[in-house]
Amino acid sequence: MNQKAHSQVVQTQFGEQANAYLNSAVHAQGSEFAALQAAVAGRADARLLDLGCGAGHVAFHVAPAVAEVVAYDLSQDMLDVVAKAAGERGLGNIRTQCGAAEHLPFADARFDFVFSRYSAHHWSDLGQALREVRRVLKPGGLAAFVDVAAPGLPLFDTHLQTVEVLRDSSHARDYSPSEWTRQLGEAGLVVTACSRQRLRLEYSSWVERMRTPDVFRAAIRAMQQAVGDEVREYFEIADDGSFSTDVLLVWAER
Repeated sequence: MNQKAHSQVVQTQFGEQANAYLNSAVHAQGSEFAALQAAVAGRADARLLDLGCGAGHVAFHVAPAVAEVVAYDLSQDMLDVVAKAAGERGLGNIRTQCGAAEHLPFADARFDFVFSRYSAHHWSDLGQALREVRRVLKPGGLAAFVDVAAPGLPLFDTHLQTVEVLRDSSHARDYSPSEWTRQLGEAGLVVTACSRQRLRLEYSSWVERMRTPDVFRAAIRAMQQAVGDEVREYFEIADDGSFSTDVLLVWAER
């Protein structure tokens, strides 16, 4: 699938579900927000890019501490939700801009920070996007990426990627910590810290949020019931289909 076609899938998948993501507990809550806020504390002069902003949760958390936040996403419907919510919250320093992560319409060294949360697994070319992140970061600038982490073992990795794409056709790939480290290094960014946390996903809301078709919901449940005990235990798969996965927070500097 070429990049244009993939971008159309992403826009279709998320445009109609923008409000669902604004109100999603998975997206609105997380211990990583405190870490992101701590990184920008005392930087009232800073410009920050919320890359693949979705419903704007990162932007809302960090905007009070910085001079400007650009909420950037491929879905204009998502950006409309962000702009409306920012206005309601009195966050006048948030502005929105539409586009792809692989082609950022910003000048070199434009931002002090680039943060991205639960977006990279939709990008058609992670390496190109990371090179763009490096380009728009100021020297010494800081990037942070939060995303579902792929397991290191092929058996677990295959299961995760399969249920992800069945649930959401815009899914490209969840990356392992080693893949993140390699891709960031190849893009010219230096990894400074990396941590993991566990995320519990309630099955019904997980598929409802993407309006996953019934045939794919049935396929996910059939897969979960057919896997071996080691897969069931790793993902903590419950009888109702709810499961757990790892989330990675990786920091990198230019």
